[in-house]
Order: sequence, then structure tokens, then C-alpha cells
Amino acid sequence: MAGRNGRTVRDLRRGNRTAVLQRLYFDGPLSRFELGPATGLSSGSVSNVVAELIADGLVEEAGSVDSDGGRPRILLRVAPGSGHMIGVDVGETRVRIGLFDLTLTELARAERPLTRERYEVEGIVGHIRDGIAEVLAEAGIGPERLLGVGIGVPGIVEDTGDLGAVVHGQTIGWDAVPLEKLLRDGTQLPDDVPYFIDNGARTLGQAEMWFGGGRGARNAVVVLFGSGVGACLVTPEVEHGRAVEWGHLTVRVRGRRCRCGALGCLEAYAGAESLLDRWREQGGDVPEGADEETALTAMLAGAYPAEGREADPVAVAVLEETAEYVGAGLSDLINLFQPERILIGGWAGLQLGTRFLPAVRLHAASYSLRHPAHKVTIDLGRLGPDAVTVGAAILPLADFFAHGGRRAEPAPEAPSSLPTAVAERVPH
Repeated sequence: MAGRNGRTVRDLRRGNRTAVLQRLYFDGPLSRFELGPATGLSSGSVSNVVAELIADGLVEEAGSVDSDGGRPRILLRVAPGSGHMIGVDVGETRVRIGLFDLTLTELARAERPLTRERYEVEGIVGHIRDGIAEVLAEAGIGPERLLGVGIGVPGIVEDTGDLGAVVHGQTIGWDAVPLEKLLRDGTQLPDDVPYFIDNGARTLGQAEMWFGGGRGARNAVVVLFGSGVGACLVTPEVEHGRAVEWGHLTVRVRGRRCRCGALGCLEAYAGAESLLDRWREQGGDVPEGADEETALTAMLAGAYPAEGREADPVAVAVLEETAEYVGAGLSDLINLFQPERILIGGWAGLQLGTRFLPAVRLHAASYSLRHPAHKVTIDLGRLGPDAVTVGAAILPLADFFAHGGRRAEPAPEAPSSLPTAVAERVPH
């Protein structure tokens, strides 16, 4: 039965379960007494929901605390082993696969380095399939116990219905790749284990907003700075974040050719790949045959040498120019979205780290409008190089919570409103 606002009793119960689970997850352990004010539910509703969640194995007792003159209050927490998620980061230099319990404790990990032909589709699909099988076997977890597999990828992700998630990754040569279908066609996972595929910048943003430097902010931008650059925008209207192709804003008319094919993109100046290319073009001593992470480490060592050694002037000049481009790019985000916080993550952003940050802040302020520039803070992300993998694992977890701690049921197929003979002629 639906109420005046269209919500059914089932919707209300699911919402109550979600509220209790989320409060225990983020603020627990908590007693039943504390859950009332924390969720806005009556004591009776809290007792009923907690009893259900304990019966389902999702919540367990976690000790007790003394109360004022009465019996000790039992503390409750989310049961770590009651669900498992896999997070996958299809990164710039490797594919990283992690298996997590419900509290996002990592139970197993697999990594697959990527070669120069790194984004060949079948190779990536094979790495993901093999990595999933490896982490499940290592932890001794059956695939039927998974709540889902979250995957962070470069590019724009489109949900197409029949084919599932399709990836448009122009910078990596992926043109409408039906990644979800390719994974399902060869996987050993049960059909009811869902895939959640999204842009890697959004999964990074999800992790930082839940557990990192974005927690508590209503308006934030989380920047992923790797071989290329991307960003995740979080506002009250887009509370779970939306990936934006920040790396492909034009920062210089008729500028350098970006790997997307356009001229003058921010990524053509601020991504690690272009940064190293510019160092090489200007005579920098880029290590022969090194991967990007190793080469960037060498560049930083040259620009900021040990005491008594002379700095590499080319590396210093390229890094200073890159800091200005990054700051100018952040100023666009500041002027457009007026965030409270900007967090810089990704392997390259974390490598450049605190040495890079003061110059970026200075340039961001100089290119921004004064009022929003005074309100924003710019810092490094707090979750380290695993943040995209953790954020990918959060995607199925967030969906699980949204359904009150139950697996989402597939939507029933809507009957066609066309007569059968007409419907058969409609192209599909």
C-alpha cells in the first residue's frame, strides 16, 4: 500500500534499515539508545530494525558500555564478514584488484602491470577476470558471497541497458567498448553478482568523500592526476559525485596536441605523460625504458636533489610550468562550482605531493575570482594510491546500503504498450 507521497510500507522499512546500517557503519559501534537520535527513528523502530539486521547477520554485538544507573548498554556494529566486494582500478600503469569485507578491510590483492600496449581490450578484460579469480581463491571466498564488483576505468561510462556499461575512452583508444558484457561472457561469477562500472575519478571521489579528506564537505572536487587528469564533482544535488572531463578543458588555443586528438587540453600539459614528454623534449634525462612512475620519481629527484647536489634546471622549469597549468585548471573548477574543498589524488598527484602544492595553490588563487578562491582549501587526498580501488569497492557497498542491506532485485520487464504485431516491427 502506498502513502500520499507514493512510498510503500516496504519503502519505509528499507529506508529505516538503510538509516541504521549507515549510522552504524560510519559512527559505530553505537547502542540502540544512541541510534534513535542518530537516525531520527523511534525507539520501537530502532529495536525492530536492529532485530532484523541481527537476524540477517548484518549487525552484531560489540561489547557494552555503562549507563547512568541502569543496565549496561549493548553496543552494535556492522558485521565485517557479512558481505564482500571487489574493487578494480584499471589504472595507467597497472590493473589493481582488491577483495574487501563489508568494513572495507582488504582481504586479498592482485596486480597486473600494463605494457606499452596497455589498453588492448581483451588484455584488460583478461586481467580483470584472472584477478577476480585470484583474490577469491586467496581469501577462500565463494563468488556467490559477493555483493558486487566495482570497476574504475578511464573515460565516459554509459549504461546502455542490453549491453550494460559501455566505456567511451577516447584517450586510450576505446570506442564504445561493452566492458560489462565482455566480463560477463567469460566470467565464473554468478549472474546475480552485479557489476558497477564508472569513471576512475568518480571512484576516487567516492572514497575520499566517505573516508578521506572530503568527509563532511557538501561541495567538493576530487582531482585524479595520473598519466592524464580527471575530476569528480560532489554537490548537494550530486551527492554521490559525477565525473567531469576536466582534463579536456582547453587551456591554450592552438596548443599541444592532447592524446584525445584535440589541441591545448589541460591534460596535454598537466598529465604525467605529457609532463615527462615535455621534460624529454627540452633535454631532460628521462630514464630509458622506465615506466611513468619510475620516470616521474627520477624527475622529482633531479628537481629536488639531496643537499649538496645541483638541481636539474630543465626538470625545475617543467614542473613550475605544470604547477601553473594545474592551478589555472583548478581555477576553472573554483569559478564554476565554488567548492569548499579540492583534493588532489592519483599516483602522479601523490608523487608530486607537498612540494608541488604551494605553487598550485598560488596559481589557483591568482587565476580565480577572489570570493570563491578565499573559501576553498586545496590539499592532497588522504587515502593514498589505493583510493580508486577502494572507491570502486564502495560502489556495490553503497548500492547494498541503499537497498537496506539486501541485494537489489532486477526490475521487472515492462510489458509493451504496442499491439504484438506492431511491436514485432519496431527495430531493436
